[in-house]
Amino acid sequence: MQENKINDLKLSRLMLGTVQFGLNYGIANRAGQPSYETARSIIECAYEGGVNCLDTASLYGESEEVLGRALAELKLAGKMVVATKVCHMAEGLSASDADKVVEESVTQSLKRLKMDTLPICLFHTENNFLSYIESLMKLKERGLIKYIGSSVNTPIGAKQVIQSDLAEAMQMPSSVLDHRFIRLGICDKAAERGAALFVRSIYLQGLILMPEEDILPELAEVIPVRRNLKALADQAGITMAELAVRYMLGVSGITSLVVGVDSPDQMRENIALFNKGSLDADLQAAIEKAVPDLSEKILFPGNWSKRMADAKPVRG
Repeated sequence: MQENKINDLKLSRLMLGTVQFGLNYGIANRAGQPSYETARSIIECAYEGGVNCLDTASLYGESEEVLGRALAELKLAGKMVVATKVCHMAEGLSASDADKVVEESVTQSLKRLKMDTLPICLFHTENNFLSYIESLMKLKERGLIKYIGSSVNTPIGAKQVIQSDLAEAMQMPSSVLDHRFIRLGICDKAAERGAALFVRSIYLQGLILMPEEDILPELAEVIPVRRNLKALADQAGITMAELAVRYMLGVSGITSLVVGVDSPDQMRENIALFNKGSLDADLQAAIEKAVPDLSEKILFPGNWSKRMADAKPVRG
């Protein structure tokens, strides 16, 4: 598994997303939340395949507890880098109230993950980062967190976070269907500042891969674009999943791609795709030409009517 070095961390290109370890998550998820035993097997399979980083959050139900227990039992504590996130924060908090909320969230994450220091801790939204980053910086100074940053929902928000020069890591959505952040130059800006950049939703919660007849009518705008991408995949003799992964691997400036799975078999399939590396330059360029700027109602899953309420991203 190829790795990228950010500061003193060597991170695998594949970062295992673990929201599904704590919630029934994703429009295409029909298996439900995996058992603890399955989650542990997935983590073990990931590590054996060269994956050394995990994405979680205090919001993700039991995910942090599952990770803390599994990493201890598998004797992988300290061998896998965990990126977590503080709870969603209300707007307009005073500095002292923000400090209390952030410290409580971080303290509970440390307890659940069985750690003394969080390797990476992010805010859930750009607005929380821009309002309360000083609270996270105080915990970094105390040694409770190593690297700080934010998850973001919008390209403008991502630009603001990166340009603050306070984010050492950032997570953003992007995919073969969603080029907004790439076209705004966010990946290049992160690389210039030496910030780790994690990309989530590379399968757009399954929308890229699910059978066309299962696509909700409200998301029908995506169908002709998917057909164009399928034609490119067929011409290259690869699957849509391979197209989706290898396209993103060809985007410079990205540290790791966050992928969630429901079974060890899916984990192995994704590891195999990542090990194939990026697409050739001609196919990469053809994809970029084939995908228009789609509306946010398609690209932001929080707008979809069919979703888990607990999994819905919250703005600001």
